[in-house]
Amino acid sequence: MKRLFFIVLTFITQVFAQPETLNLMPVPQKLYVNGTAFKLTEKFTTGVINNKSLKLIKGLNRFLTRLSGRTGFFLEHPFVKTGAAPDSVDFYIRYAKVTNPKLFVDESYKLSIDSNKIILDAKTDIGALRGIETLLQLLDADSTGYFFTGVEITDKPRFPWRGLMIDVCRHFMPLDVILRNIDAMAAVKLNVLHLHLSEDQGFRIECKTFPKLHQLGSDGFYFTQEDIKKIINYASERGIRVVPEFDIPGHATSWLVAYPEFASMSGPYKLQRDWGIFDPVFDPTNEKTYEFFDAFFAEMTKLFPDEYFHIGGDENNGKQWSLNPEIRKFMQENKIENTEELQAYFNSKIVKILNKYGKKMVGWDEILHPGIPKNIVIQSWRGKEGLINAAKNGYNVILSNGYYIDLIQPASFHYLNDPIPADIDLSDDEKKLILGGEATMWSEFVSPETIDSRIWPRTAAIAERLWSPRIINDVDDMYRRLETVGFRLEELGITHIKNYGMMLRRLTNNRDILPLKTLVDVLEPVKFYNRNKLRKQTQQSPLTRVVDAARPDAAAARNFRRMITTYLNTDDELIETKIKNQLKLWVKNHKAVVKLAATSPVLSEILPQSENLKNVAGIGLTALRYLDKKVLPDKEWLRKAETVLTGARKPVAQTELMIIDGIGNLIQKLSNQGN
Repeated sequence: MKRLFFIVLTFITQVFAQPETLNLMPVPQKLYVNGTAFKLTEKFTTGVINNKSLKLIKGLNRFLTRLSGRTGFFLEHPFVKTGAAPDSVDFYIRYAKVTNPKLFVDESYKLSIDSNKIILDAKTDIGALRGIETLLQLLDADSTGYFFTGVEITDKPRFPWRGLMIDVCRHFMPLDVILRNIDAMAAVKLNVLHLHLSEDQGFRIECKTFPKLHQLGSDGFYFTQEDIKKIINYASERGIRVVPEFDIPGHATSWLVAYPEFASMSGPYKLQRDWGIFDPVFDPTNEKTYEFFDAFFAEMTKLFPDEYFHIGGDENNGKQWSLNPEIRKFMQENKIENTEELQAYFNSKIVKILNKYGKKMVGWDEILHPGIPKNIVIQSWRGKEGLINAAKNGYNVILSNGYYIDLIQPASFHYLNDPIPADIDLSDDEKKLILGGEATMWSEFVSPETIDSRIWPRTAAIAERLWSPRIINDVDDMYRRLETVGFRLEELGITHIKNYGMMLRRLTNNRDILPLKTLVDVLEPVKFYNRNKLRKQTQQSPLTRVVDAARPDAAAARNFRRMITTYLNTDDELIETKIKNQLKLWVKNHKAVVKLAATSPVLSEILPQSENLKNVAGIGLTALRYLDKKVLPDKEWLRKAETVLTGARKPVAQTELMIIDGIGNLIQKLSNQGN
């Protein structure tokens, strides 16, 4: 069977059949599968119109290295021929302009593949880089060898701001983590890396003007300025902007550890080791505070070339301002009625400093207040109403509400969260102010070995939402493609798959991990902010337990739930047999997990969850027998089954068992038959 993608180009809606073997993500704006294929051999040659873009030539070399790695081909050297004639090479690239990453840069491209030639046309070298990633996703193979599927593609992004925010403060993420995630971003056409560089738990960048910031505020974990230059250059070569965030006036503890004289209350201060909203905040009534920021921004704006500069501005509780008599006096004298207005006063001073250094201010939605200049960007995180309010008031805005990947929600939730849904209450001009969105990776509960599993592959679904037309929203097909895209990210060094087995081996002390994997495959970490509520954690708490190995949007559990749905809708005997076999495996698995835990005490906390899996699977088997025999269970059995399911929904060791809804649907079918 073939799936249909509905592709919008200007004002025309066209329908093209796309084979199920195509795994493009994001889906292009316009795609036609022409029924041909370009057969790949070791003689494959690549040429580019000129050598003016070193960025593109490096990108082509990376492309050919990945191509060679996938196929095992010894491709001819030099990899890329510059200034070659189109007819002299197999894959030819034309582009009109060399450009640097910036907002509204042209990322469009056209890609044509037939049995004889591959042609990529773009207006900029960055657009050509986007087209190269599409070409690599079109690589396929059959019994005759490797080939590129024949297509005609015309493509450009729906939104110009498509980002990933990485918090390197609560837990520090070293250089290699950032670089490999930049590669992954480029693979799915994201174009903004937002680095959250200051927090209550750490200040993570070398500052030469105020060196105590990184000396006293980082525990020794920070990026040198050479590191930052490497990140910026690495990202720029892949068509990605780097936007720094220094969170002020709140979330300021790490600043004030070093320079308490700028605080609203006397120090000393010490770095926070746990999570939450804390009181330390800059004194907005002290003119020396602004002299400090003027000197700080003078240094940092030279380091970061992007025109946008993020000041945070979120979650200031205002307690220190209310407790300080001098600040209260200042507010009275200046007719400032509350702490929100005082923060507006602070923001108005900060934005002038940033403008002086040629930067436009970005901030979380708390910074929006009357009088703030229209050239700022609001990052909406508390709700869609913040996005709508900003756009209605004439401000550019990016959406992060609904893209908080640290909350462990499924890819389907993020995928269907559209920055501009069809029913949004905005005019056409107001819609143009919505620049796009950012996935946000807050780092309370991630380490360098687990962060990739929290970002990927779900962020690829967000990347599609920000690139592809709104009507590309088939969740099942998204998951089909996401599986391949997620696997392909491994070649870029992303560890979301590889580290899973490693963590399970550590938990079992290198014994057979299969019983533990069978259990953890259907577990997910608890959602939202419940993890810290269930068990208090700090910056020093281990991130090596089962909850850390468990991954968001567990595929095994999702696939099981889908099988249940298919069975209930079709009575398919083959599907029923698969369900029964899986349930029997889960029933037997508990005994093996108990045996593992006997020699790996770290697993003892998860034993109740293993027993839950056994009990719930047993209920599922019984329910299937009733359904097979078309016999109704007595009410007492139904009551006991519901009690077991309800109990199994409670988190164990900060994990959730994700097959319960599927079993619950079987019970519901039985209940409905009895009514």
